[in-house]
Amino acid sequence: MDILESVKMATTTLLANKLRSSLTMLGIIIGNASVISMIGIGEGAQTLAIKQFSSLGPNTLFIVPGSPGSRGRVTTMPRTLVLQDAQAIAKQVRAVKEVAPEINNRSTINYRNKSTTSTVIGTTPNYTTVRSFEIEEGRFFNDFDIKRNKRVAVLAPDLATKLFDNQNPVGQKIRIQNTTFQVIGLTVAKGSSFGNNSDDTVFIPINTMFSRLVGRTSPFGINVSLISVSAQDENSISAAEFQMTNLLRRRHKIVREDDFTIQSQKNILEISNTITSGLTLMLAAIASISLFVGGIGIMNIMLVSVTERTQEIGLRKAIGATQQDILLQFMIEAVILSVAGGVIGIALGGGSIILVGIFTPLQATISPSAVILAASVSGGIGLFFGVVPARRAAQLDPMVALRTA
Repeated sequence: MDILESVKMATTTLLANKLRSSLTMLGIIIGNASVISMIGIGEGAQTLAIKQFSSLGPNTLFIVPGSPGSRGRVTTMPRTLVLQDAQAIAKQVRAVKEVAPEINNRSTINYRNKSTTSTVIGTTPNYTTVRSFEIEEGRFFNDFDIKRNKRVAVLAPDLATKLFDNQNPVGQKIRIQNTTFQVIGLTVAKGSSFGNNSDDTVFIPINTMFSRLVGRTSPFGINVSLISVSAQDENSISAAEFQMTNLLRRRHKIVREDDFTIQSQKNILEISNTITSGLTLMLAAIASISLFVGGIGIMNIMLVSVTERTQEIGLRKAIGATQQDILLQFMIEAVILSVAGGVIGIALGGGSIILVGIFTPLQATISPSAVILAASVSGGIGLFFGVVPARRAAQLDPMVALRTA
């Protein structure tokens, strides 16, 4: 008996029991769909992370207060960075192009009878270039506004919509913690980054933030929440980090552990990719359990099939079929069930990824490697779990089979 004939017979046998064959494939279908979906969503999460980090600004480094260890142990933000640190970096670190210190605070913002709570960022004019913000209407504040402690504000689009609906906010006056500010600009929508909505923010001059809203909090200068730094170019990032570390250690008279942390986009992205890759692998491994369960289901049904077809096996062996013929017959049936379930599962997984891409911000993609892996595993499961039933069928004695049928 050739292989083509065996495939025809196996297909005919499986189609004769459509419901049982469909239920047998269910575990394989669910397993393949889950694996394809989880891997696709994981890759989509990595793509989203790369996109969000890119939106923070090119060649950007972030200096945050507190050492890496202390930031993990405490619940409040350490106060170890001051405005004078940012000014020293801008003057003394040659590998740095621009510096933008900032003070962050959550405050109540009012316009007439409308009120909302949003993030207020006190910063410098360099913020737009360091963090890649664009102005849609009006302007950003300048050095003159900083020196004169002008009460001017630039709104992000989501906050502008909350307060002004569809009106142009430029030229209007708002109140932040009972202090009046004139809106001079509106930023272009930038989106959210890791839970922080950059579009629900108001920007004001850092000196005004200090003098009007937060007050003096350090005997060494004006405390800042973050210092954003742009390096001269991509090749200067390591040099900028090294030079800033040495400068801040001298300024803070540090002997042992640093009281600040410098983070680059590359480092943060590597950490993010490690986390998302680990989660993707874990989810894919969990989803693969259903493939194993599906394989057991195939083996169980094939064993039942051997019992039901004892007379058929006896007749075939009595008229000359060899053990290899019987073994091949049942192995092909198991592989057909696995491969068919795999194809259906891959199609369902691909469809779920398309839906995720439509209804969520994740740019989930159908990974060719995941498709190849799922198809290979499905075929392998059919071979592996089909061996026991096939061997049992092949080893039946024809006389015993005919007599007990």
